[in-house]
Amino acid sequence: MGKYFGTDGFRGEANVTLKATHAYGIGRFLGWYFSTSPWGSEGHKARVAVGKDTRRSSYMLEYGLVAGLTASGADVYMLHVTTTPSVSFVTRQDGFDCGVMISASHNPFSDNGIKLVNSQGEKISDHITDMIEAYLDEGAEGLRKFLPQLVGDDLPLATGEDLGQIIDHASGRNRYIGYLISLAAHTYQPYRIGLDLANGAAWSIAKAVFEALGATVYVIGDSPNGTNINQGVGSTHIQALQQLVVAEGLDMGFAFDGDADRCIAVDEQGNVVNGDHILYILGKDLASRGGLIGNTVVTTIMSNMGLYQALSGAGIAYEQTTVGDKYVYERMAQKGYALGGEQSGHIILKKYATTGDGILTAIMLTEVMARQKAPLSRLASPVTMFPQVCESIPVADKDSVIGHPRVQGVLQVCQTQLGRQGRILLRKSGTEPVVRVMVEAKEPLVCQHLAQTMKETILSLQNREE
Repeated sequence: MGKYFGTDGFRGEANVTLKATHAYGIGRFLGWYFSTSPWGSEGHKARVAVGKDTRRSSYMLEYGLVAGLTASGADVYMLHVTTTPSVSFVTRQDGFDCGVMISASHNPFSDNGIKLVNSQGEKISDHITDMIEAYLDEGAEGLRKFLPQLVGDDLPLATGEDLGQIIDHASGRNRYIGYLISLAAHTYQPYRIGLDLANGAAWSIAKAVFEALGATVYVIGDSPNGTNINQGVGSTHIQALQQLVVAEGLDMGFAFDGDADRCIAVDEQGNVVNGDHILYILGKDLASRGGLIGNTVVTTIMSNMGLYQALSGAGIAYEQTTVGDKYVYERMAQKGYALGGEQSGHIILKKYATTGDGILTAIMLTEVMARQKAPLSRLASPVTMFPQVCESIPVADKDSVIGHPRVQGVLQVCQTQLGRQGRILLRKSGTEPVVRVMVEAKEPLVCQHLAQTMKETILSLQNREE
């Protein structure tokens, strides 16, 4: 991870750590890189797809980004309010040089982010983000660390007919909707489905998809106003959807996050079906039909021990990566695996997408239900989740906290206490200025006690530094 870009793009508080000037600089670099740099062919005019979520600051960042792109000579195709996976899909299908999504995913509305994908719809390389960071901090001089041959005080500005154009491309988003609909092999007419759209990007897509497939749809979180994204709704506030499913007697519900690359489900009894449950359900179904390449599911280190027990019981292997769907996809691409994801609901089905896609995940879960004629509760039942407690602790310097001898000493004592009956993980967030503690054990009180012990240890260090 770099200074600005983490595991899921450049994210921070709008106009505090992520400013309009940053967006302009990113646009200037991308427009130059894909148009006039050594990586662009002679006379090539870069084409970039841009989408955004419903945050008030998304418009500010969009305009800054587009100004930078067109100033460097790139043509910009505007997808408007749309989901992150739709940007990935359109970028790949329409042959764009890259795609940009303006969103802070599940974060509160005051935050925002800039996510970049390459021409294949995959997260852009660290090499490119390293160059972007150098340009943001030091201009052309910073870029000369990577490109000694670069001359001038800044990247060249396009003029005359070389200036970039801004083109409406809402049709690309509509084709993405059509693509999702085409993936369903069954009618959803028998199902009554709840959707929590998080007052975010799924607002313009998800309801249309499920209604087109025949479902009777009940919707919450579908009134974005610029400041209510993820506010009491969405995949990180699942209680709202649970209440809806139970109150209306629905067959299931699906909750998305702000940019709809995550999906958390609720079964007909109101129980949460998280990303680990979903990986098991989809993995077992794929294996039964010969579609689970390598008979392996890719997870992160944050997946629950209950998932691993269930996968082993079904004769399915698994591999672990560090936290971040970026790393899950890299492992899948490296070994050709078909399925991977995170407990948080980032699920990647490589046959259909190059990134986590919440609406796609919801469709594939419904397909399994229809194919097996089974309720969601029965499909998820083999996964018995170990009690798990997670704490997010704000810190000034994530690396120094994690590497501190006292923190490491307490961590070792906690793991010794757990033995083989549980585990404790301490990691730095890739998207926020926090470190995260996760404790998993058979006894909930043990989880709570050890998580609190680690939290107090870290906070005591922070207080001393202050």
